Amino acid sequence: MRIALVGCGAVTQAVYVPLLSRRRDLFEVSAVCDLSPALADAVGDRLGAAGRYTSVAEMLAAGGFEAVVVLASGSHGETVRQALAGGYAVLCEKPLALTRAEVAALPEGRLMVGYMKQYDPAVRRAEEVLAGLGGPEVIRAVEVTVLHPSGESQLAFANLTQARDVDPGLLASLRSAENELVSRALGEAAPEAVRSLYGVSLGSICHDLSLLRRFTGSPNEISYVETWGAAPGSIEISGPLPVRGRFSLRWHYLEDYPAYRETVTIHHDRGSLELLFPSPYLMNAPTTLTVVSDAESRTHWREVTEAFEVQLAAFHAYVNDGKPPLTDVGGGLEDIVTAQRIAARYAVQHELPIGGEAA
Repeated sequence: MRIALVGCGAVTQAVYVPLLSRRRDLFEVSAVCDLSPALADAVGDRLGAAGRYTSVAEMLAAGGFEAVVVLASGSHGETVRQALAGGYAVLCEKPLALTRAEVAALPEGRLMVGYMKQYDPAVRRAEEVLAGLGGPEVIRAVEVTVLHPSGESQLAFANLTQARDVDPGLLASLRSAENELVSRALGEAAPEAVRSLYGVSLGSICHDLSLLRRFTGSPNEISYVETWGAAPGSIEISGPLPVRGRFSLRWHYLEDYPAYRETVTIHHDRGSLELLFPSPYLMNAPTTLTVVSDAESRTHWREVTEAFEVQLAAFHAYVNDGKPPLTDVGGGLEDIVTAQRIAARYAVQHELPIGGEAA
C-alpha cells in the first residue's frame, strides 16, 4: 500500500522510519511532508520516498499514494480534513484534534486514530483476562501512575535530524493558530494553568484515557483534579468509572528521572491486573502484564512484538480488508471531551474562568 507521511520529527524518525523500513511487505512510502525541507529530505532519503513537500495541500494534490499517516505535532484536525476530503484513508496519531468543532467538520471517510498502547499484546491479553472475569462489572478500581522524564533524555539514543530551516514567522503564525483553537476549547479567558493541563491531557494522558475506554468505557464524570509543581508538573485526576468502581490517575513530569515508567493497575474483587509500560520510543521493549489471582499467585506475561508495528498492520488491514480500528473518529472525540471535562473540573475547583466547548 502506498502511503504519505505528514510530519518528519522525533516520533517519525525514532519509531516510524525503522518500522516502515522493515515492513516494506505492507507499505511503500511515496511521499513525505514537513515544514522543514531538511527533515523531509532526511526521512525521504531513509525511506526512498520520491515526493518531498513542505505543504500538505500540495502533497495531497500531487497524489501518488492511497493513504496518509499524520504524525505532525499539534492539532491534526485540518490535515485530516483535507486528506479525507481528497479521498485518502488516514491514520492519525493522537490527538485527533484540539476541539470538538474540528471533529464535527471532518467529512466521511476511512479514519483510524493512533493509540499504539491499545495494540500492545500485553494490553490485548489483559482485555481477554478481564473479559473472562466478567468485564467492567467486576472492577473495583483502576490506578494509573506515569513517571515522565524529558523527551530529550528518552530520545538521546536516536540521533535525530533537527529542523533549523523553518521560517520563524511561520512557526509563530502556527503557534498563534493553535492557541486560538485552545481558546475555542477552553474560552479566551482560560489561564495558562488550565491550558497547560489541557495540553498534557491531550498530548500524553490521552493514552491512559484510551486504555480506560478499552477496559471500562470513558468516564462520564471527573470528580477531582489537582496540579502542583512548575508546569507541566504533576497532575492528579480521579472520578467514577461508567459501570462500577473509580479511577485515579497521577502523572508526573520528572525531567531527570532515570527512565519512563507507566503503570496501569486494575483491581477487582479477587485480584489485580497490572500493566508496566516501558518508554514508547524503545522498539520491541516488552510491556509486562502481571496477573495476581487466588492465593496471591502471580503470573507474568510479556512479548516483544512492537505495539506501533501491530498498529501499522491494523491500519493496513483496515484500508485493504475493512477490519475496523480500535479507535475511530468517535473514540477520538470521546478523549477530547474527557480532556475538556478535566480542564473544566480543575477550573471550577480553583475558581478560574472556563468557557468555550469545555463550559
